[in-house]
Amino acid sequence: MVQVGPASGAAAGFKFVEWPAIIAGAVLAAALSFVFLTFGSAIGLSAVSPWPNSGISAKTLGSLAVFWTLAQQIGAFMIGGYIAGRMRTRWAEGSADDTEFRDGLHGALVWAIGIAIGALMIFATAGSVAKAGADLAAKATTAAAANSDSIAYYADALMRPAPRPAAATGQGNTQVSAPRVEPLPQETRAEIARIVSRSVAAGSLADNDRSYLSAIVAQRTGLPQAEAERRVNETFAEANRAAREAADKARHAGVLTGFVTAASLLISLAAAWWAAQKGGNHRDTSVPARLFGVHRPIHRTPT
Repeated sequence: MVQVGPASGAAAGFKFVEWPAIIAGAVLAAALSFVFLTFGSAIGLSAVSPWPNSGISAKTLGSLAVFWTLAQQIGAFMIGGYIAGRMRTRWAEGSADDTEFRDGLHGALVWAIGIAIGALMIFATAGSVAKAGADLAAKATTAAAANSDSIAYYADALMRPAPRPAAATGQGNTQVSAPRVEPLPQETRAEIARIVSRSVAAGSLADNDRSYLSAIVAQRTGLPQAEAERRVNETFAEANRAAREAADKARHAGVLTGFVTAASLLISLAAAWWAAQKGGNHRDTSVPARLFGVHRPIHRTPT
């Protein structure tokens, strides 16, 4: 008679993938990552200072932030992978290679679930921020439309009054003074900011917008029409160049961030795999797992 039962060396009810151990390691890794990031943010804030010649530079702070992001992520997944490998049920697999592979696979699954948890948290946070931003945008007024520092600066630069020579004093010396003009109405300032912002986004200034801005500049500053148009062209060219430089810096930062994030994720995967194998080895060899110190047995004298 042939008895059909569990595979040789496998206990009844054995599962090749033990999700409780994986979920425990992933949750622990996500929690540790959050704690490490919070701790690193506090250290970074304590290292900078608004006072001149005090605290570390922005470049140094950025390098330390990248290093800490890598280190905390790798460390958190190493601990989570070790926990999953250590908690996995001991089973007499066919070979040592099988044991190591299954332990490492549990560490990789800890990494995958931890990444999914982090992505869900980021998605939820981004969703709430986007909702709040949409609510604020819906309530924005015309004055708030021109509140962008860069666009408002170029809008103000267009309306600067031209200096005019004052009456001669002394031996042929002249003093230069700016005429007193009424403050620019907020509606007009907001309209100019919208025109500049839209033109910078489009990459060119339309002829009708150029003529309209030139007329306003000539009326407000007293410049000749040709000089007013030249000011409009120069101001738009400067605003367009500044916007392109900012976009290029953002692109470089995005590329660097993407490469660093991908590299840290791959290294974290390898770390979680290795740590899970290490945890499985400690499980099979009955190595004590203690957080503090080395356990020393207490010998009691029999009475």
